[in-house]
Amino acid sequence: MLKFITIKIILMDIKKNIEAARNSKFGLKKLNFYLGLFIPFNKPHGIKIHVLEKHKIETIIPYKRKNYNHIKGIHACALATTSEFASGFLLMSNLDFKKYRLIMQQIKMDYHYQAKSTCIATIKLSDDWFLTKVYEPIKVKDKISITNIVETYDSKNNHICTATIQWQIKAWKSVKTKV
Repeated sequence: MLKFITIKIILMDIKKNIEAARNSKFGLKKLNFYLGLFIPFNKPHGIKIHVLEKHKIETIIPYKRKNYNHIKGIHACALATTSEFASGFLLMSNLDFKKYRLIMQQIKMDYHYQAKSTCIATIKLSDDWFLTKVYEPIKVKDKISITNIVETYDSKNNHICTATIQWQIKAWKSVKTKV
């Protein structure tokens, strides 16, 4: 029951929490705590937002045992999850949660270097990108597909991987679900 109440509060004040996270370390810490509750899959991995700006996000995945692969590097799937989270959260933080839903259609990962330390996944999009790729097209279509790229580097500045992620953004009013 407590978890349900907490999630309801987060959804009601999500824009407020995002703005607070952009403007203060405490706000960011609070948002990361809420996201751990709201997105339980990410919690064991320790994925956190490190930097949150209007059109840029950096997410961290720690170098820890739960994220290891068989040769004690960060697992490829954990790196993909971190990239997906960064990309999706940046998009949704710039959209109206009540009007649109976001679904990943495709993810393509290119791995460049073995991740043997904490990694940071970064995506930065411009005002112009959002205007031409999201805001204008979604005005005239019920759903759109967009693609963006997330770059991940480790703490030693080695280029670990590049994620190319395709998303579908759809107006909730057009979503048809079976009961």
